[in-house]
Amino acid sequence: MDSFLRARCLTIGILADIFLLKKLLDRRLSLLFWAVVFLFYTTGTFGFFMGIPVFNAALAIPAGFVIGSRLAAENVDQVRVRKAAQHTAWFTTGVLVLVCAASAFFALASSSTASDLRGMLGLNFMVTQGMIIGLILVGGAGLLAICWGLSVTSVRLTYQFLRRAI
Repeated sequence: MDSFLRARCLTIGILADIFLLKKLLDRRLSLLFWAVVFLFYTTGTFGFFMGIPVFNAALAIPAGFVIGSRLAAENVDQVRVRKAAQHTAWFTTGVLVLVCAASAFFALASSSTASDLRGMLGLNFMVTQGMIIGLILVGGAGLLAICWGLSVTSVRLTYQFLRRAI
């Protein structure tokens, strides 16, 4: 694809966002719709990064944006914001648990995981199965904590920002 065609596609995408996204968000699409969109992007991110779930945690940010913007439009109180932020965190983190479990399964089922890690990270020692399991447990727990924090923070910051803007 030449650069002129890429620039044209980018321009069309930006114009579509400007003119269509606001209308789409104003239509008050159901939470089920947004959950399906979240699951779609989760699957795409998991595949794009070849089973490494690190970047899936970042999807908690747009999920929090959707919920926070709905709360701001409904002009709810802080108690409801706190509850909605927790529900959002449970959903995003729950989906990430499944993603991490799938990633762990693929890593443990593959006979080349140790050599892949060694080559990818430039390690000069042998990677054992215990090290892989430890990485899965510690890294997964940390990733889940990050996802939870991103979800809650994203809902709260979006709500606060949009409440001030209204």
